[in-house]
Amino acid sequence: MNAHSPQAAEQAGLSAPQLARIGDFIQSRYIDDGRLVGAQALVARRGQVAYQVSLGEMDRERGRPMAEDAIFRIYSMTKPVTSLAMMMLFERGLFQLNDPITSVLPEFSSQRVWTAGEGEDMQTEALARPVTFRDLLSHRAGLTYGGGLQQLGIPGELHPVERAYQTAKVSQPDKDLDSFIVRIGKTPLRYQPGEAWMYSLATDVCGAVVQRLSGKRLDVFFQQDIFGPLGMVDTGFHVPAAKADRLTACYQYQRGQPPKLQDDPANSPFLKPPVFLSGGGGLVSTLKDYHRFCEMLRGGGTLDGVRLIGPRTLGLMHANHLPGGKTLSDLALDGFSESGNAGVGFGLGFAMTVDQMATANLGEDDYYWGGVASTIFWVDPWEDLVVILLTQLIPSSTYPLRAQLKNVAYSAILD
Repeated sequence: MNAHSPQAAEQAGLSAPQLARIGDFIQSRYIDDGRLVGAQALVARRGQVAYQVSLGEMDRERGRPMAEDAIFRIYSMTKPVTSLAMMMLFERGLFQLNDPITSVLPEFSSQRVWTAGEGEDMQTEALARPVTFRDLLSHRAGLTYGGGLQQLGIPGELHPVERAYQTAKVSQPDKDLDSFIVRIGKTPLRYQPGEAWMYSLATDVCGAVVQRLSGKRLDVFFQQDIFGPLGMVDTGFHVPAAKADRLTACYQYQRGQPPKLQDDPANSPFLKPPVFLSGGGGLVSTLKDYHRFCEMLRGGGTLDGVRLIGPRTLGLMHANHLPGGKTLSDLALDGFSESGNAGVGFGLGFAMTVDQMATANLGEDDYYWGGVASTIFWVDPWEDLVVILLTQLIPSSTYPLRAQLKNVAYSAILD
């Protein structure tokens, strides 16, 4: 279903003709020329869905048009869910942001920091201070992605620490979270805690924290404490057999050629429950479900009378936690991020615009994150706005679609 109601747009203080440009833009610029196979987009304001569109195909190889209830790999849009789960436990008094993570993860007690060399010749030094829970939530813990991003087609040179991750098989998918913590706890940090920002496996570590503090498996906590209460019926770590025909195909960018099939929905690993529950990138979801998650955020932690988290805690999460009000341009080490660096801050699981002039985008008070298959969402408390884009093209750095969508969407605001 495509929702283009002028009345709904008007009630939300939005221009219906301008909103219609979203679908026209994605169709003409990305789908008609084969750069994207299919996509969905949603714009809501003041709790009212003003625009929703499904475009192209969910499975090019089988000629299946994009279905309204299509299930997408949201990858790193899992991170805000995990971060929320952790801060729900913060509200229960189970940890403080500046506590050392070794209070819950003793496997990190002997960790050191890389200074030079690699392999047997690697040189390390002691930590200047412990890694804290704030460091984990804000990607300042000294961790990396261990070369996993390069495996998804994101360019970059492997650092000696990342090669150490690979030698230790840190992200082995057939091992559980406890085994993951043992392996990553034995590898050196890339930099001293708090001294830089680097996109990393830190949110997967947060998933292990949630398990240990709650006494529940991560998937159980998500279902009982987040998805169930919010009515997110199609979100989880795998697609059940009864819903398998709703899983989209995922594609990989190829220069000068149509995108190639990267994950066939007929035999995708997402069709089976995983051993490794990735709090950093393991969830699948739908436009409807993730909209409910975003509406909870827009509502200050509440949706339909169900409160998951307090508004002040949520405000703390989307405040900039980079020291001295700095941006990612100031602190990010070489590597990939699901946002630009100029004018962008980072909080506890979310990026946010802190300098609109530097970002050169229309968004001013939004917080957001995206996934490696080119998905994104943002919430703007000032404008009372939610925008979601779902598609399946790896890597997300291929095209400027997400930044372009932001400008088209904000230009529809009338008041």
